[in-house]
Amino acid sequence: MPVIHPGKQTIDMNKFDLNIVITNAYIIYKDEELRTKALNNGVHDLIKFDKAIMTDSGSYQLSVYGDVEISNQDIIEFQEAIKTDIGTSLDIPTPPFSTRSKAEKDLKISFNRAEEAKKIKNDNQMKMLLNSVVQGSTFLDLRRKSATELSTLDSDIYPIGAVVPLMERYNFTDLVDVVMNSISHLPDSKPKHLMGAGHPMIFALAVAMGCDLFDSAAYILYAEKNRFLTTQGTYKLENLEEMPCSCEICSNYTPDQLRAMDKNERTKLIAEHNLNVSFAEIRVIRQAIVDGNLMELVEERSRSHPLLLNAYRRLGDYSNDLEVYEPRVKKSAFFYTGSESLKRPEVTRHLLKLNEMDKKRDLVILPSYTKPYSNNLPDNLGDFYVYGDEMEIDLDNTDFMVADIPFTLIPLNIDEVYPLSQNESPRIKDAGAIKFLRDFLSEFLENYAQVLIHSRVINDYKMSLFIIHPQSNLITFKIDDKEKIKSVADYQFGNEVGNTLFKGEIKIEKSKKTGKIRHIYDNNELIATMRSSDSYFVLSKEGAKRVHGCTKFPKNRIVVNADSETFATEGKSIFSKFVLECDENIRSQDEILIVNKDDKLLAFGKSLLNHNEIMSFNTGQAVKTRKGILN
Repeated sequence: MPVIHPGKQTIDMNKFDLNIVITNAYIIYKDEELRTKALNNGVHDLIKFDKAIMTDSGSYQLSVYGDVEISNQDIIEFQEAIKTDIGTSLDIPTPPFSTRSKAEKDLKISFNRAEEAKKIKNDNQMKMLLNSVVQGSTFLDLRRKSATELSTLDSDIYPIGAVVPLMERYNFTDLVDVVMNSISHLPDSKPKHLMGAGHPMIFALAVAMGCDLFDSAAYILYAEKNRFLTTQGTYKLENLEEMPCSCEICSNYTPDQLRAMDKNERTKLIAEHNLNVSFAEIRVIRQAIVDGNLMELVEERSRSHPLLLNAYRRLGDYSNDLEVYEPRVKKSAFFYTGSESLKRPEVTRHLLKLNEMDKKRDLVILPSYTKPYSNNLPDNLGDFYVYGDEMEIDLDNTDFMVADIPFTLIPLNIDEVYPLSQNESPRIKDAGAIKFLRDFLSEFLENYAQVLIHSRVINDYKMSLFIIHPQSNLITFKIDDKEKIKSVADYQFGNEVGNTLFKGEIKIEKSKKTGKIRHIYDNNELIATMRSSDSYFVLSKEGAKRVHGCTKFPKNRIVVNADSETFATEGKSIFSKFVLECDENIRSQDEILIVNKDDKLLAFGKSLLNHNEIMSFNTGQAVKTRKGILN
């Protein structure tokens, strides 16, 4: 949302692909000429923009000058009077690193004003949407408190305020802490707005944290100083030999031509470049979300500045919070680009799964081969080292896993499941990756009575203090299709599901073209289909009944109210507002069961949202129902 000064704007925003801008209601209010025009014709006519307009209340002026000459009630009523689309209460932006007493005092006033604004809006049946701004300075507990209290107001948009000084100082690490501790306590169904975020180099990081909207006057402020914004940083016109991108401005002008221009004309052109770059980055981010590789984009952008990389590393500390919003399956492969990738939600999720999985007595750890590993193992697995005393491995009671980066250990029975085969990493391991795998193994190996580790794993990851096993060349491994499908079912739906899902006279049908498992039958009745893209199961009606029968409520379930039971049994999609509760482990794209409050199976399908979103949203689809179960 580009910031438009209501009395000084020289750029026609209608020429850009824009849906919303922001302007300052307090500036309009204080200027008699602007106020009269806005009251008579509305703010859209005043700034010549016919799409959505958000207005600030004067909080920025309050932070700069310490006072404003208007009350909270008056500015709310004024914003409605000038027909703004999204108004803002007069919050107090407490700057970073203020004293705690000041932050607490300001926070209380800000909440009271947000509460008052909501009451004014409701009592007067105002049409405009309402911002409620999260404050709390850099005190993370106050940010959480502010977000939690504001959530009770059920406002329309939740901006994260008073963060501009952090961005101006490139203090992106504290920015991550402030944003994550705010957003994690706000409702998923409402947009989050990072106030004052105008540099495109931080957009991807902000979106990864959960921000939906940005506003800034940076495009014009930087232009006034002859500075070009890019996703890699900022360039000064005085240092440019070549133009920094291929936008309309950079394609039609040279640095020398711009330097020779009148300052006002030059400022306008550089500002248009800055806007073009900003909008282009937003489009890149949107496409990355669709393609499923947003985090790869964040990793790329974070390497444009050391302090930005530091912030991305801090974001890794919130991997458990981010995991909820990461689908289990995506269109794109997982790319490992450095040790920061080891804190990605996909890795966190897999390590949790590994620790939760049922385990056999012994473990054999193999080196990585061509993916999928289970299809490319050599006949002679080679030499091994023993973890512990010299021993004999019971091959019938042994788990076989491959050691590889970034997922540490990949059980061979599930190695085709996304993203365990659908990932790429450099063959030359970095020090962070080596330490990560060794640290994980040091705890994980204690789950087994006996462990054999391949010599290549020992060498690749610089492991020591192991005794060589004299009979290790007798170790063999062969994929058993029935054990494999049970292992995948356990990984997908929970431990021991595979034994019940695939009981009876099981017949496995493979693709004639690829040789991969496709359909699983019991006495010619279809139980499940394994997707070729990610090796997860899509259930049939009989398969859904079996999973329902062997898992405890609310595991893998979405519970719907009585009004939607008929829709579910008829195979129609389920909307969020009809969901009473659901398994907290449900993620977007998961195969799930649809039940009523008495746990009667009504249907099965694919979740379109995660647990948090399903329970937060009051509109939109939650589940794409595959089939209903009428009896």
